[in-house]
Amino acid sequence: MHWKNITIIGTSHISPESLNTVESTIIGLNPAVVAIELDRKRLAALLGKVKTRRLRLSDIRRIGVKGWLFSVIGAWIEHKLGEKVGVKPGSDMLKAFAVAQQTHSRVALIDQDIEITLKRFSQSFSWKEKWRILVDIVKGFVFRKSEFTFDLKKVPSHKIIEKMIKIVKRRYPNIYKVLIEERNVVMAKSLLKIQKDYPEQPIVAVVGAGHEKDIIALLKEFKY
Repeated sequence: MHWKNITIIGTSHISPESLNTVESTIIGLNPAVVAIELDRKRLAALLGKVKTRRLRLSDIRRIGVKGWLFSVIGAWIEHKLGEKVGVKPGSDMLKAFAVAQQTHSRVALIDQDIEITLKRFSQSFSWKEKWRILVDIVKGFVFRKSEFTFDLKKVPSHKIIEKMIKIVKRRYPNIYKVLIEERNVVMAKSLLKIQKDYPEQPIVAVVGAGHEKDIIALLKEFKY
């Protein structure tokens, strides 16, 4: 998707297709800036600059019980899905970082600090949403009822993504607000700041596919 001089690539974090798209787009556009859906902590962990460790119980103080559980379970699920397709989670962002260095583009980290997101998750996750997640897990893993089937090796279509986001927004409004809506605002504002510095030069942003459409809408809304 495009808005003015900004090109947004919506990726799947475990999709080989995403790696190819990220590489070809950045090389083709040779942008002044490559903006990535990461913060400093996550980039350092992906690059191996800090020792990656499992979250400990002591981390609960900083991010809360719910945020801690979400991070542990989410990382496990993403790892298992990544094993199925042979791509490590976060490879799309690492690819963007590596190709940006290859094209001598500036790298901008536009996402919210992960600890702020997890802390907000702990504060906002309701008991009603916990129950709904339990019900949905039972439906999906016990009764094998799912509304979605798609190839993990490819980025889901915009139609599937929109349908999934609508379900999350309806069934888990607080999760949607913290994990998607609030971060979209942070990333859109970051992109606008970059655009002010590079108004005439191409900018490429690499974000999860679920953020792509709403970030474009926010860029148009906020403007400058």
